[in-house]
Formats: sequence, C-alpha cells, structure tokens
Amino acid sequence: MPKFKTFTWLYFIAAFMSFLLSVGLWFFGEDSQLEAIFVGLWVPSILSLGNSLERNSE
Repeated sequence: MPKFKTFTWLYFIAAFMSFLLSVGLWFFGEDSQLEAIFVGLWVPSILSLGNSLERNSE
C-alpha cells in the first residue's frame, strides 16, 4: 500500500467534502439540483489540480 503525503490527503479530503456537499444539496436543498451538479463538478477538478500540483512539486 502506498504512503500518501500530507498534501495528498488534503486534496482527497477536499474532494470528498465537495462530494458530500453536492449530495447534501441534491437531497436536502430546496430546488438546488443545479447547484448540486455544479458543486459535484468540483470533485474531478480538485483531484486533477491536486495531482497536477503534486507531480510538479517532485
């Protein structure tokens, strides 16, 4: 199992929080489906940006 750096954990947690926010908006927000989709699009963006920054720092 690979060891993750602190920065890796930070962007994993940020992506997971974004996912949870998106699900929360979708199911519990009143007429917030469009906002939930928008926030849900942050997940791959956060992961891509974090991965890119991590690779450039090596």
